[in-house]
Amino acid sequence: MYVAVKGGERAIDAAHDWLADTRRGAADQPAVHTDAIRDQLSLSVARVMAEGSLYDPDLAALAIKQARGDLIEAIFLIRAYRTTLPRFGATTPVDTVRMAIARRISATFKDAPGGQVLGPTYDYTHRLLDFRLMADGELPATGTTPAAAPADAAEVPHILSFLNRDGMIETEDPTETEPADLTRAPLELPAGRPLRLQALARGDEGFLLGLAYSTQRGYARNHAFVGELRIGTVTVEMDIPELGFAIEIGEIELTECETVNQFKGSKSEPAQFTRGYGLSFGQTERKALSMALVDRALRWQELDEDFTGAPAQDEEFVLSHCDNIQATGFLEHIKLPHYVDFQAELELVRRLRAGLAEAAE
Repeated sequence: MYVAVKGGERAIDAAHDWLADTRRGAADQPAVHTDAIRDQLSLSVARVMAEGSLYDPDLAALAIKQARGDLIEAIFLIRAYRTTLPRFGATTPVDTVRMAIARRISATFKDAPGGQVLGPTYDYTHRLLDFRLMADGELPATGTTPAAAPADAAEVPHILSFLNRDGMIETEDPTETEPADLTRAPLELPAGRPLRLQALARGDEGFLLGLAYSTQRGYARNHAFVGELRIGTVTVEMDIPELGFAIEIGEIELTECETVNQFKGSKSEPAQFTRGYGLSFGQTERKALSMALVDRALRWQELDEDFTGAPAQDEEFVLSHCDNIQATGFLEHIKLPHYVDFQAELELVRRLRAGLAEAAE
């Protein structure tokens, strides 16, 4: 039982004031502007947008500033704000083949058609602190940064499509039924793959990373290769009934990952490669890759594989616990007053101890 706490308004107001002072920091230091957060902490902004289910870098930067850098708190703020926005309709599916690519790599084909683009990545950096950033503020420009790809860049086919020519990988036919919208209806289990992918896209990056790591260590028999990972901007289009055709309403940055997984075949399917898929807002490589590995692990039933009891194969476990906002709310509610509950349990323990003492006499 929860107890309403009365008479604590002054303490709460004082706590809010203290929080504001702590967030601002020393007055002799310049305040961090949201534009700087948006541009210089772009990976944090991308995570907040992805798990907050709202693509708006400016609002994500504001949430990070308000939350003092606590990304889960910032995600909570974005989710809450999202519920206040009107819904005008649904966009058409984005075409990632037409993505203006900033980064595209494959671990399966060295000479990938369309080429490999390393892009902005930490993959090849030494994990050493660069104290020049502290002393000088910025590193000198090298002048080697390539120009951004034009919005009308040529189509770059997905690498996994080339495996289809030899029938070596499963084919995926687009579904004709409209998938459920997780943002408008509660999750129901068992969930189809479109709904699972929505939940994983909103899921906590750390939780999915741990599950994905478990699949690589043998908990799901899920040996994967990165078929392709690409990052870039895509146009977003929306059908306008009055016009009779779709128009572009903006551009968003996405990270897409497709994995190639072993499959020994089943009673109905020959031995072939199978797919895992991940798609997320912004440059969120770790999230998209983790999502693809967990997606493939959850497909054991539709591929007629054995259930090994691995956590990443358990749909109810994964989907019921991957949302960090639900997890945070349930975890942090125990900080609220539970006086009645505790007093009841305290009295129960006292009676049990008294009973044991009487029986021993």
